[in-house]
Amino acid sequence: MAFIETTTPAAAGPEVQAMYRQLQGKLDYLPNYAGVFCYRPRVMQAWAELQREIRAQLDDRTFSLITLASALEIGSSYCALAHGRKLSSGYFSSRELAAIIEDREDSPLSPSERAMMSLARKVARDASSVTQADIDALRGAGYSDATIFDIVATAAARCFFARIPDALGAQPDSALADMDEGLRAMLTVGRPIADD
Repeated sequence: MAFIETTTPAAAGPEVQAMYRQLQGKLDYLPNYAGVFCYRPRVMQAWAELQREIRAQLDDRTFSLITLASALEIGSSYCALAHGRKLSSGYFSSRELAAIIEDREDSPLSPSERAMMSLARKVARDASSVTQADIDALRGAGYSDATIFDIVATAAARCFFARIPDALGAQPDSALADMDEGLRAMLTVGRPIADD
């Protein structure tokens, strides 16, 4: 399941058990990535706090669009599948989400949302390539500097989090396979979904 030895809930100490309970409570199952944090549950706690703070000014749809763009760019199947599933179950049809992923002209996103996702991809791919013109384009699309910060912070934070389970071999949860087959293939951009 992972490249490092992980602790089962039954064998875990109180701090790790609390982390497992918290993560399982959000999803109704214990995600595969939880195990790789068993040695440093406070890192997971710090991540949760950072994520809450970053997304405080963003609605759920916007946060997931930024996260999806970042995850696709860095090849994180786990995050792309999780946020793709959230977007397809609550905001878009499978066909619409496919158009978003491929950045097609028939995408249901507004021009400003497409610009937002473009910046998120650029931050994830090579943050030093972002230029004043990129930021000015978002300002021109109606985003305040504070919201531009939120977009950049969301994209950058996703790079931090997604690389930990990927580097330690945690595969996306089998529960994430429960979606349109074509969409699932588009979102599986890195590690394959776990069989279990």
